[in-house]
Amino acid sequence: MAFDKDKALKMCNDYSKNTLMETLEIVYTDAGEGFLEAKMPVNPRVHQPMGLLHGGASVALAESVGSAASLMFVNPELQEVRGIEISANHLRSKRDGVVTGTARIVHQGRSLHLWEVKITDEQGKLISLCKITNMVLPRKRNV
Repeated sequence: MAFDKDKALKMCNDYSKNTLMETLEIVYTDAGEGFLEAKMPVNPRVHQPMGLLHGGASVALAESVGSAASLMFVNPELQEVRGIEISANHLRSKRDGVVTGTARIVHQGRSLHLWEVKITDEQGKLISLCKITNMVLPRKRNV
């Protein structure tokens, strides 16, 4: 079965309603075989006290796009994804505009997925480099 970009983006954006992703205005914008991209505005909502993009907001973007990317490889009716480890190196500051988080698969196992997430500015300059490990679990049925 061929990858359906529109279906993947709709699923990711639909899952974001009434969540931290909606609060941070994260929108999934592109997807393909082995990658997922999301954008987040940089404004006072995601600033730290010095008026710069908060590292935690960058990590929230990275975890959001990395976890959503794993959903593209599973059947969400039968499986769930849980982030179990994330690391981030913040390399450049940003005051305003938009950042883009792009998750690319490094390892796709049956129960573990490893993603590299690059967060870049509008010129493609690297803001943060992150790594996220996700565990794939059987979906728990509501009793």
